[in-house]
Formats: sequence, C-alpha cells, structure tokens
Amino acid sequence: MINLIKKKLILSILLSFAVIVVGCAPKATTKGEEFPFMYEETPLTILILPPMNESTAADAKQYYATTVQEVLSYWGYYVFPYEVTSDILKMEGIYDAELIRNVPLAKFREYFGADAVLFTTIKKWDLSYMVLASNLTVSIDEELKSTKTDQTLWSYNGTVVVDLSGGNTGGGLGGLIAKAIIAAASSAMVDYVPYARQANYRALSSFPFGKYHPNFMTDQSMQFIDQTPEKENN
Repeated sequence: MINLIKKKLILSILLSFAVIVVGCAPKATTKGEEFPFMYEETPLTILILPPMNESTAADAKQYYATTVQEVLSYWGYYVFPYEVTSDILKMEGIYDAELIRNVPLAKFREYFGADAVLFTTIKKWDLSYMVLASNLTVSIDEELKSTKTDQTLWSYNGTVVVDLSGGNTGGGLGGLIAKAIIAAASSAMVDYVPYARQANYRALSSFPFGKYHPNFMTDQSMQFIDQTPEKENN
C-alpha cells in the first residue's frame, strides 16, 4: 500500500514537472499571425541601415554588415547595396548608426525610394575562453519598419552559440592538454562572419517571402518557433 502511494506521488510530481516544462517552452506561431502588416504592405525594396553595436567587440559592426544583404536577397527582396547606402549616409553627416533612430523614416523613402528599412542591433559578439573550452556567441536583434506608416512590420532575434573546444579528444592528462590546445587555437583563428550569417538565417526563418520569391504570399500558414523575448505591455 505504501509503495503504491509512493508511486502515485512520484507520478504526480513528474506530470507537474512536464506541465511546467511545456508551459515554458517557446511557442509555435505562424508568419501570418505574427507579422500581418508584412502581408498588408508587401514591401518590395529594403534599405539596410548600419548596425548598432551593444557588444564589447569594437569591430563587430564591420564584420556583421557584410552578412545581411545576401540573406534578404535570397528571400525575394530588392536590397539596396549596403556599401553604397552607407557611403551616402556618411556624406549626409550620419556617421553614428545610433543617430539614425532619430531620422524620420519617410526620409529614407524620399532619398532612396525604400519601402522599408531594417534596423539591426548587435546584442552579443562574445568569445568566452577558458583553459579547456571556448564558446562564441553571436546574437542579433532585427526590426523591419515601414517608411510609409512607421509601423514595425517584422522583428526577431537570431542567436548562435558555437562550441570551439574541439569536442572529445580522449581521456587522461594528454586529452586535457590536447583539448586546451584546440580551444586556444580555435579562439585565435575564429572567423565571426559565418556565424553572423547563421544568426541572420536563423532570424530570417520567420521573415515572410518577398515578391521575387516563388513562395510570395503563400507562406502565411508557415509555422516557426517564436524565440523573441516577451513584449512589454504598454
């Protein structure tokens, strides 16, 4: 009798834990539900603005800026050449990307003919190195805003964490030494660009397809996992 009670108690605890885990899991949603304004406005041309950098890596902007245009082009949009638009903004005296937030969005439509502008913020560009392990974290916040209505059409976060320690190198002191050498070498030679590109692809997996993509206006029911932080209540 006592054993039966114990079994029921354990089962009850496990079921409660399962409910908590399921409740905390990222929710699945569809593109149409999450980003209805994208399908209402159907922007064709996108202007990528210089990234804002909140990480501790001074060269993060330079690396990251080279990875955005290619991905959006694959998704079926006309994307203004980043280097050209960046030079034009500099000629207008806008050197600091953080200042762009104060520029009326209608100006980008007037000067460039852009339907929407993409704001990007580098949240993390970190290499954590320890004796036996090293990890690279690239995390990007992205937000697409309309130049017609100032409405946020799409927003998401892409994060990639890469283990640079080299995996299993065997046991014993020799294995530990080998792992430390691999971690140090990988940290010294790490190339951020491929991982920034991965972060972009991960974020843009939720991005509705553009006019030049064969699945344009047919992906409203396509599901994705919403991993963005909870939106604050106004």
